[in-house]
Amino acid sequence: MKTPFKYTAAFTFVFISMYTFACDTCKLRQPKVTQDFTHGTGPDSDWDWFIVGLVIAITVVAFAYSVKYLIWPGERNKNHVKYNFLK
Repeated sequence: MKTPFKYTAAFTFVFISMYTFACDTCKLRQPKVTQDFTHGTGPDSDWDWFIVGLVIAITVVAFAYSVKYLIWPGERNKNHVKYNFLK
């Protein structure tokens, strides 16, 4: 028996929404900043916040560079391998 797409999509969205946001018990253990987003206990010290900030900064810079080089790769050599695929 083949499952219709609408049932599969509904199950997927319900499953994702259940585990995406924190439960009520975890909300009580989290600081205000991360209260609705994560499960478990929150950061214990200022070093934890420093590490989280550093990881966020690295992620944003990596994303910015990936978008930049995806849109403007800067390769102008006509013998570059990409031109073999574009022909």
